[in-house]
Amino acid sequence: MSAHNLPVVPPQKKTWKNLGLRAVTGLILSVICIVPLYFGGWVWAVLIAIFSGRMLYEWVRMSDPEPNFLAYIIPIIGLIIGVTYIMQGQHSLAGFAVVITAICAGFNRLRRGGVLWSGLGVLYILIPSFIMIMLRGTETGFATRGFSLLIFIILCVVAADVGAYFGGSYFKGKKLAPTLSPNKTWSGAISGFLFALIIGAVSAAVIGLLPIYGALLAAPIVILSVLGDLLESALKRRLDVKDSGGVLPGHGGLLDRLDSLMMAVVGAAVLLYMLPNIWPL
Repeated sequence: MSAHNLPVVPPQKKTWKNLGLRAVTGLILSVICIVPLYFGGWVWAVLIAIFSGRMLYEWVRMSDPEPNFLAYIIPIIGLIIGVTYIMQGQHSLAGFAVVITAICAGFNRLRRGGVLWSGLGVLYILIPSFIMIMLRGTETGFATRGFSLLIFIILCVVAADVGAYFGGSYFKGKKLAPTLSPNKTWSGAISGFLFALIIGAVSAAVIGLLPIYGALLAAPIVILSVLGDLLESALKRRLDVKDSGGVLPGHGGLLDRLDSLMMAVVGAAVLLYMLPNIWPL
């Protein structure tokens, strides 16, 4: 058979696309976060404020076709005021600052249109960011309640993401929500859910809780993290953007990376408010 008659074999897609790049980026992000998470207080608050500022910047770029100076500065001022109130223990004032900031951000877009998008971005980013500061608290150390609670939530969310990435890439199959996120599959969602339950059980055992209790606590966290991921996918689709930014190679923007965690911490805060003893440490 001559060379030009050989069958053409189409190039196969890589099963785990950008795996090395994603792993390195995730590792660097973990190293950046671990020390502030250990110390809590202002150290953690400053890191969250930096991340929040970047996410606000990404939101303005996504949602405002012609942003002016105030489109960027109003959310940042609200962020600084809110963080200051939280660190002073004035949580109600911090919430009030979020509402006022959302109103001012929307008012700034009255002439350009898109009032709701500006207000929504402030609420979408600042509320979970402030909750992450409040959940961590001001005590320093691995054995503190804030550290153990927040690291448990983070590990469950990361495990769900990792499990979904590998399970979805390997098993493929039916799409989870094709109109919102074409790359997500049911096999990935199930893989992520199961892996997160395992990590939740192991994490609970390490910090002194029953493994079954950790697995049960991980379940709603994982479900909320998936909903958070789908929510951001829906918002990006509505705004006709692929990624919120490019600051994290292999992941996109900070919003692309933290969307799952944002929804999970909001859900955890609601559960803790309704059931204060759900985290017994």
